[in-house]
Amino acid sequence: MREMDDQQRRDSAWHALDVVIDPELDEPITDLGFVRSLEVSADGAVSVHLRLPTSFCAPNFAYLMASDAKDVLTALEWTGSVTVELDDHHDSDIINTGLAADAGYRGTFRHEALDDLSELRETFLRKAHTAAMERCLTAILRCDREFDVSELGAVRLDALPADDITESLLRRRRSIGLSTEADDLVMVDHRGVGYAPDAVPMALRRARSTRISIDGNAHFCRGLLRTRYGDDAVGPRTAGDTPSDTGTFVPLSALTMPA
Repeated sequence: MREMDDQQRRDSAWHALDVVIDPELDEPITDLGFVRSLEVSADGAVSVHLRLPTSFCAPNFAYLMASDAKDVLTALEWTGSVTVELDDHHDSDIINTGLAADAGYRGTFRHEALDDLSELRETFLRKAHTAAMERCLTAILRCDREFDVSELGAVRLDALPADDITESLLRRRRSIGLSTEADDLVMVDHRGVGYAPDAVPMALRRARSTRISIDGNAHFCRGLLRTRYGDDAVGPRTAGDTPSDTGTFVPLSALTMPA
């Protein structure tokens, strides 16, 4: 392994955290401003502090993000000890103790952990796929106002433009085990099953509702984070590591994408 300087290790750690997703909001914790601080030492020790929009955010979501953050940092070949702690949450002590002991979700919350997190994670991965699918299909309708909505069910992946929206859909398809072959249908459920033409309009409305809910929640949580932490809510990245959310206010009306 080649030697890395402090900045390279820091950049590596940030990029690793970029793949940790808030399961409900479907955005990286780095973009949402949930990483309060990141410290990297010369011996490979990493210390990360996370914070959330409120002290009462769901403990299972909080644990999931903190645990995922520790996992991706531990997986880096240069890291030594990795410490991830959640600040200012009503279950901070419980979660931080469990993370330090690598106790897992059930070991951390014991009798309060009624279910395994795998089912919860799968549910939100499916919702993320639905939202990404809707963005791609709505983009088609926006580009061609004469396009028959019922024909969206016949659109194939190779008909989509090579852009970030399409790439996002492909990632979400892979995350739930769906194929990404060029001739695959775009509009499918989580099993890869398509829709008959007469079922497409209702399926699209439901997908849009899912997408608006995710976007709206993310917008709301950003506002809560700024209210709670003020100017510090954007996060500790340097000028060269600017997250995609720069703090610009976006009205809720802008979250809708009319057909």
